[in-house]
Amino acid sequence: MPAGKKGKLIKIDDYRWAIPKTYKQGMRVPGLIFADEKMLAHIEEEQALEQVANVAFLPGIVGYSLAMPDIHWGYGFPIGGVAATQVRDGVISPGGVGFDINCGVRLLRTNLTVDEVKPRIEELISDLFTNIPSGLGSEGKIKLTSKQLDKLMLKGAAWAVESGYGEPEDLEYTEERGCLQGADPAKVSVKAKNRGMPQPGTLGSGNHFLEIQVVEEIYNLEIAHAFGVEVKEQILLLIHTGSRGLGHQVCDDYLKTMGAAVKKYGIELPDRQLACAPIKSPEGQAYLAAMACAANYAWANRQCITHWARESFSRVLSKKRSSLGMGLIYDVAHNIAKIEKHYIEGKNLTVCVHRKGATRAFPPKHPDLPRAYRKAGQPVLIPGDMGRYSYIAVGTDRAMEETFGSTCHGAGRLQSRSAAKRSIRGADIADELTAKGITFQVASIASLAEEASAVYKDVAEVVHITEAAGISPRVAKTRPIGVIKG
Repeated sequence: MPAGKKGKLIKIDDYRWAIPKTYKQGMRVPGLIFADEKMLAHIEEEQALEQVANVAFLPGIVGYSLAMPDIHWGYGFPIGGVAATQVRDGVISPGGVGFDINCGVRLLRTNLTVDEVKPRIEELISDLFTNIPSGLGSEGKIKLTSKQLDKLMLKGAAWAVESGYGEPEDLEYTEERGCLQGADPAKVSVKAKNRGMPQPGTLGSGNHFLEIQVVEEIYNLEIAHAFGVEVKEQILLLIHTGSRGLGHQVCDDYLKTMGAAVKKYGIELPDRQLACAPIKSPEGQAYLAAMACAANYAWANRQCITHWARESFSRVLSKKRSSLGMGLIYDVAHNIAKIEKHYIEGKNLTVCVHRKGATRAFPPKHPDLPRAYRKAGQPVLIPGDMGRYSYIAVGTDRAMEETFGSTCHGAGRLQSRSAAKRSIRGADIADELTAKGITFQVASIASLAEEASAVYKDVAEVVHITEAAGISPRVAKTRPIGVIKG
């Protein structure tokens, strides 16, 4: 039962707040926000809560319109938003996926310690920066023909492995084994394909990064060991990027399609950025097929980067790749819509789960998890900002029951990129990173301002909320010692 009210919000407990259906006429379900009092102050400064309420208007939505504690303003959906719509009579909305389709993270373990890596960190970061193209519009070492790109979009990470970029076991530890079914390259525009053709194996720009990390704390030894996180001071590698120009163009193309579909199907929405189409309509099916192509492109992209990262570690540290222990812990998307089965309000339903800036967090025993993780649960990868720390967490039964198996995806922004550039100098952030002993390379020093710690929420506070709410408890904490930003 509600414990109290704060403006339009009803307090359920210390970490859950509801927006009742009565807040706006037309809401089909309540909103549910995961936050504490302190976090709410940040969230209420912008209109992200209005976006949570607006998402609740979507036809076919079930359960709640959800918001994770890293919530901030986005296109249509808030970033940090989750919503499930019934396949039978619900809609698919590109705004619930985002422009960077299958932006996601992958984490690799190593057998290395900080004492082995720190003396070579500058050389290692320099080699990685050279080996893995980054920056706005960056082009990679792989030059594809149109037919090769189609194969990549159909097969995802498996295309990369079959092409020599990685190991078969990498697929076992990638969500969906790195390939979302239903992809159809014919549903991807020529413009999107042309943007994607030169970019496999590139980080891109914005908040995309590659980070060499050190394990600082282990909170659950049993689960950490199941993930291959063995000891403090162990070196890990985190990769964060998505589908590059191809995914952005797919979203842009289908927003136009969905705008027309809203009128065609008589869908009433409070915000045109929520443009959508019935899942079973030709427009809905076409978007899902194109989105799957972009998702598969992103998994192939991260797989290629993984291969070149292993090359760099081997070259700089003069070790055989087989001796580095650079196995994949997990790769998980945080901008995607997926058809899943969930038990909702006493019924088993097939739904389309939109996760926009939200991470899948499936519980122990779930059949979609790698066999090695069935007892522990799904690894949840939660990067922070480049000057502080990141977390490994784990999925739970409560997340499955309450959030469609979802949790936060990172720290969440406090300032927009443009605001950050107006108030912060990139050179000052460079000095801060150096003072903290963090080696970095970036395409442009000025762009460091956009990713400064001050423009993000403290990821420790975000993770505290998801842990206290029972949807993704901490397993380990890491800190950066080397960073490459796009």
